[in-house]
Amino acid sequence: MRKILIFVFLLVYQLSFAQKEENDNRFAGNLNKSERQEWLRDLGFGMFIHFNVDAQLGITISHSLVGASDDYLNRYFQELPQTFDPYKFNAFEIAKLAKLAGMKYIVFTAKHHSGFCFWDTRTTDFKITNTPYKKDLLKEYVTGVRKAGLAVGLYYSPEDFKFLNDHNILIKRGDMEFDEKTTSAYNELVRRQTTELFSKFGKIDVLFIDGEPKEPCKEVAWKLQPDVVITRGAVNTPEQTLPGVAMDELWESCVTMGTQWNYKPTHDDIKKGERLIELLIEARAKGGNFLLNVGPHPDGYIPYEQETELREMAAWNFINHEAIASVRPWIITNEENIWFTASKDKKTVFAIITGIEDWAKGDRKEFLLGSVKATPQTKISVLGQNDKVTEYKNQLDVTSQFEQKNDGLHISVVRAQRVYDNYKWPNPIIVKLENIIPALDPPVLETQAPEIADGATQVRGRLIKKGNASKVQVGFEYRPYAGFAENLYSKDWQRTEFVEVDKEGSFAVAIPNPEKGKEYQYRAVVVHPALSVRGDIKRFVAK
Repeated sequence: MRKILIFVFLLVYQLSFAQKEENDNRFAGNLNKSERQEWLRDLGFGMFIHFNVDAQLGITISHSLVGASDDYLNRYFQELPQTFDPYKFNAFEIAKLAKLAGMKYIVFTAKHHSGFCFWDTRTTDFKITNTPYKKDLLKEYVTGVRKAGLAVGLYYSPEDFKFLNDHNILIKRGDMEFDEKTTSAYNELVRRQTTELFSKFGKIDVLFIDGEPKEPCKEVAWKLQPDVVITRGAVNTPEQTLPGVAMDELWESCVTMGTQWNYKPTHDDIKKGERLIELLIEARAKGGNFLLNVGPHPDGYIPYEQETELREMAAWNFINHEAIASVRPWIITNEENIWFTASKDKKTVFAIITGIEDWAKGDRKEFLLGSVKATPQTKISVLGQNDKVTEYKNQLDVTSQFEQKNDGLHISVVRAQRVYDNYKWPNPIIVKLENIIPALDPPVLETQAPEIADGATQVRGRLIKKGNASKVQVGFEYRPYAGFAENLYSKDWQRTEFVEVDKEGSFAVAIPNPEKGKEYQYRAVVVHPALSVRGDIKRFVAK
């Protein structure tokens, strides 16, 4: 017997992997073409579709097979395909909805970890054409998405629980040991399936590889279609979270609309359109792509409770699309509740005003911006509005105004457009600032690992650059960690004490009275006279 080969199956749903994906910005062996990565960055917003035979049960996709009894495994692999009939699946209709919501590409689960294939593969009988549906659903998906004018993406899992079960190998996640024969068979399965995916359906724009062995999949995909952009497996893909800081390179965060990737008819908590818009804004302000997941009903359509929130995003996108597509980060991500995106040449900045739910139509509000500075050519406007009139109040001055003062750029704008019949509009208003320059070289800091000793927790940070200020204040924000799928519902942070410093260097603060055994998030903060800047997010468990 030759040396046993060990494959490390990435634990994408566990803390260690999530933290690694959040922190690793560069991956070895990334053969994506740089211009294609920039193309995907321009798209910015995509739809993820998780679908599988177990959608019929409304349970987690594939993962219930880990630790399952023999009876469960047999019925999963033998019986679920017999009742799976997504006869209402209409890729073009789904793609039209995605396009309205502002999405520029879609990524569909061609095969998840269970091993069920949505195309008429020759590699297994565990496939869509052996169900009552009978047709090649992946072919219909690709055709419908192309018809809608969106880019085509595939999710593919090299990890295959059906393969393990067929080879009498215990299904588990983590370190797996195979003999040479099994290793060869596993790699060959991945190569054959990837070859089918990249030769049967025309051009594939995006590939998301989830699980191991990734290398044979990447090798075949790039060989057959060199222009494909591989996301997971080649670039940073944080899951159910957003990075704490901006990164000026391609990264893509995948997030569920509720708490589950697959269809979940009960006990779920669908994020409201308002929150989804905020997450999209934050991702774009930090330079990344936002891949928002939907889980189709087992009959194949997007459930109503998910569609309604996408419709709200569609209304907002119709007004504000200019601030989301083909943008890059500004010199800072946000000034409190005002987030920023910028044109690639940084001459146009979009100030995205969030957190004001009671801004009545016709009301004027004023804001102070510390990171932007006017030039003689500067002009401002509110996206979607003509700055001339608001309905039924023709004499009201609704022009957008600004004045540069020593303390920053003062802007004054009116919400003049009627979007809903009740005159209320809870979602962000965007001010377009043209011919703008940076007002300062902003401070820079990093969040460091905590020090936990004798039952006390000190969180640590390092001020790398003060910016153009003689003194700044430094401290931390923290909050309980809500959980892997639930954390993005959290918004409120508490503050530690802040101290004034006049030079760069490390600093530490004790978290006041943390609850023993509870997990917390924290991030370093520097308060500059013109604005505040936050570091990346880290976690600790109180002792």
